Amino acid sequence: MTAPVVLAAMLVMAVPASAAHAQARDTGSGPARALSAAFSYTAELVTVAAGGARSGTIYSGAASAQLTLLLHRLVGWRGAQLFVFVLGTHGGAPSDLVGDVQGVSNLQAPAAVRLEEAWLQQNLFDDHLSWLVGRYDIGTEFYRLQSGALFVNSSFGTGAELAQSGVAGPSIFPRTAVGTRVDVKPSPNTVWRAAVLDGVPVDRPDGGPRIFAPGDGALLVSEVALLSRPDTAGMPRHPRFQVGRRMPRPYAGKLALGGWYYTARFPDLVDTLANGAPVPHRGSGGAYLIGDHTMWSAHGQPGGLSVFVQLGLGDARVNTIGRYAGGGLTFTGPLPSRVQDEVGLAVAAAFPGSRDERARSAGGTSVTAETTVELTYLLQFGASFAVQPDVQYVIHPGETRATRNALVPGVRIAVSP
Repeated sequence: MTAPVVLAAMLVMAVPASAAHAQARDTGSGPARALSAAFSYTAELVTVAAGGARSGTIYSGAASAQLTLLLHRLVGWRGAQLFVFVLGTHGGAPSDLVGDVQGVSNLQAPAAVRLEEAWLQQNLFDDHLSWLVGRYDIGTEFYRLQSGALFVNSSFGTGAELAQSGVAGPSIFPRTAVGTRVDVKPSPNTVWRAAVLDGVPVDRPDGGPRIFAPGDGALLVSEVALLSRPDTAGMPRHPRFQVGRRMPRPYAGKLALGGWYYTARFPDLVDTLANGAPVPHRGSGGAYLIGDHTMWSAHGQPGGLSVFVQLGLGDARVNTIGRYAGGGLTFTGPLPSRVQDEVGLAVAAAFPGSRDERARSAGGTSVTAETTVELTYLLQFGASFAVQPDVQYVIHPGETRATRNALVPGVRIAVSP
């Protein structure tokens, strides 16, 4: 069966899955219910039209089910919320064709059905304090920009220097870890958050789920964010079709500074001991600075023209990516008749760490930064269907001049019944 036929069949099966809308958790319109369910299916075709490791077309998809329990409505437990997110992914890996390190598709994941998140959250003191415990995706709150969420490349979600750190990455899609997170809101537009999680995700690279195994250490993450946002209670819902939870309340501007640190031991990429073993390093960390600002909007409506920037610094001793820089522009409502459509242009650059560059250069590899330019257009048809054509141009895939620059067009379709 060809990929387009598979895509059509999966979409037909996905539509009647539930009458609940994927944005049922949005409490911005209508009364909140004790129990909300959301279902969605996202599918994409990605083609390497020129360059890359090899040409070809990859089909992949993700089906998600989310369940939210507002415990104050169910059992009178004020400020408490229980959330469960089950995710099923299938299909190929576009990066195998491109040969890139950043990930041309943020939908790419091993074929499996997994528990992506399951946590209990308690809000206190008029929502000035929030405490969460359980299996949690830090990418839903840390290193997050609403403008970056439009794009398909993985680096516009969580920067490559953090996304590819640790043993199997931090607690983000598609592998999450168990831990706890605290939010403090001293003012409506100021947020400090911190999280402590298992240093290795539950689903291990060597197979089999484990929690807090010996040697895992902990992952510590902290972020301070300053926001500028109007009262959005009267704004219409703006559904986003992507893996994970709904987008939070929109803002007009955001500036955030964050840092992360692993407490475990990691091997040096180059330096060795007298016996030839890599030099062990206690701990590994990094920092990031992100900003997002709406430059112009029509008559005070949400959206308009926005610009965003990402800057990240990793640990070059033990991580292959030492620095990351990204940024771009998005525009909502590009046509008078398409006020919910979005168009975006962005650039993401991952720079090899100094130790990784030394190691690969010694082996005869010509090492340089990998830079991806992405142009995308999101067409929304009502509240439950979206189509997103996308094209990316990857310069020096795999951070090497040995692989030809890749032209990667694709299309993403999302159904949220």
